[in-house]
Amino acid sequence: MTNDLILVLALLGAAIAMFIANRPRMDVVGLLMIVLLPFTGVITINEALAGFADPVVVLLAALFIVGDSLVRTGAAQRVGDMLSARSGGSPTRLMILLMVAAAGLGAFMSSTAVVAIFIPIALRICRSMDVAPSQLMMPLSVAALISGMMTLVATAPNLVVSAELVRQGHQGFAFFAFTPFGVPILVLAIGYMLFARRFLPDRRPPQAGGRQAPSLAEWVERYSLEGRIYRVRVLAGSNLVGRPREELDLRPEGVNLLAIERRRSLGTAILRPAPAVELQVGDVLLIDVRAPAPRLEELRAIHGVEVLPLEGGVFSAIPSQEIGMVEVLVPPESPLIGQTVLDVRMRGEFGLTVIGLRHGSRVVGPELLEERLKAGDTLLLTGFWSDIRRLGAEDHELVVLNLPAEHAEILPAAGRAAFATGILGLFVVVIVAGWLPTVHAALIACLLLGLTRCIDLKSAYGAISWKSLVLIVGMLPFAIALQRTGGVELAADVVVAFAGEASPRVLLGLIFAITALLSLFISNTATAVLMAPVAVAVAGEIGASPQPFAMMVALAASAAFVTPVSSPVNTLVVGPGNYSFFDFVKIGLPFTIVVLLVSVAIVPFVLPP
Repeated sequence: MTNDLILVLALLGAAIAMFIANRPRMDVVGLLMIVLLPFTGVITINEALAGFADPVVVLLAALFIVGDSLVRTGAAQRVGDMLSARSGGSPTRLMILLMVAAAGLGAFMSSTAVVAIFIPIALRICRSMDVAPSQLMMPLSVAALISGMMTLVATAPNLVVSAELVRQGHQGFAFFAFTPFGVPILVLAIGYMLFARRFLPDRRPPQAGGRQAPSLAEWVERYSLEGRIYRVRVLAGSNLVGRPREELDLRPEGVNLLAIERRRSLGTAILRPAPAVELQVGDVLLIDVRAPAPRLEELRAIHGVEVLPLEGGVFSAIPSQEIGMVEVLVPPESPLIGQTVLDVRMRGEFGLTVIGLRHGSRVVGPELLEERLKAGDTLLLTGFWSDIRRLGAEDHELVVLNLPAEHAEILPAAGRAAFATGILGLFVVVIVAGWLPTVHAALIACLLLGLTRCIDLKSAYGAISWKSLVLIVGMLPFAIALQRTGGVELAADVVVAFAGEASPRVLLGLIFAITALLSLFISNTATAVLMAPVAVAVAGEIGASPQPFAMMVALAASAAFVTPVSSPVNTLVVGPGNYSFFDFVKIGLPFTIVVLLVSVAIVPFVLPP
């Protein structure tokens, strides 16, 4: 063992120790290694920084952007809504659907992002079905980790391992090269979790402290909105067709037009009821009926409209991605005091409509428009979210009290899910067909997402996990340093010597076990960076194909089931599931052994050594 190798191993040991202690942050450790490795004389500073130009790093950055576009446009949330509808109230069916959806979606975007998307969805379903979140959170994390075994771009270790094969002159992995292993492991995971859930704790997460935001449903009740909000469709022959909104003063009839839904070739557009907007046949009008005088039958007869049913209550009529509500207070110094709601002309001033008014605890009824405002009154306003946010940002005569809880679920690029999913599909087709290198296709996908406004430049930079990228860049020079100092060959010799005259399957199992063990203490991406060259070297020692050995590293890096700190995916579910450290060991360790045995059985069959 040379002095250079001793220095490199000392730095590697220091990095692992800092990873285990979680001090300093992982990306800081990566930067430290970039700074310190050139002092060994084994690599230059340019080689230490070369990782920033590595195609794997650029590809990961692009994939973070692609994944975030699925979140921003609502494509990912639609999957969650479909789960809720199809679970049929069965916890077993819900668990199966949740695991399949998480693994399927995670095959094309960050597994961490997948878990972040599904946690609030699963919690909402748990509340409605009276199921402890601890029964669903760990199955969710297991499925998200297994999603890394589905496609080449599903997780960073896959890309790292494939890039190492190419770097050493071998053929890298195809896009779906991982699928034959991920699908059976997912099926086993579903069966295992259905059996193991009896060992999961039945714990409820601690109640969050502090004041929680009210929901739209609570405001419907508080301001007596039930029976006031309707959706009506304009029929052929209606006297509303072709007339601009400014000619349609429906307020004397007790009707206020809040928004217009209009079908277009690429979906439904929500239009502001601006004075110049002309109504068309088929338009769906969102209206607030304040006065009891215009019965719905009269509304149909007079204006030729069809009243649409409201499934799920009044607030379900509101297209909440575009239109919301806000509760405001009239302060003592407001110039609005003494004016009627009609005099204030809230729509002309703020773009919002008053649909509720409370004098203290008293709710003002149909006479809302003629009611004079007093200091301390609370108003419930509705309108487009952009106008609501502007009301809160600017200094007006009103004080914003509350935004609804649903505000947290507003999608920045709502209505563009079709573009995001179409671009993702095109990206997959280009990669599978081999028309362009993966990183080139990913960069083109990012540009298309920007052109279609699925994501903006600021959000694109914010979507990238720079912490993860800096960690990978900081660990990549170790592969070069260990190869130059003979460390990779030494590690390969030790593995082969330890296995003796054992068959290649035993060596494959040993590679898996070492990788999984290292992943308990350091990032699975960093583990893949270190173990990929060792696996290729072991294959070279015995004259075998490197592909199955590299595949074992990738599969083991995704099998981070044993501790809550093995992967950010596990860390995310600890709080909502109210899990302890031992909960993961109890469930994850046996399944890791199962995955090891299955991998040793399947990998040599699909990828002969």
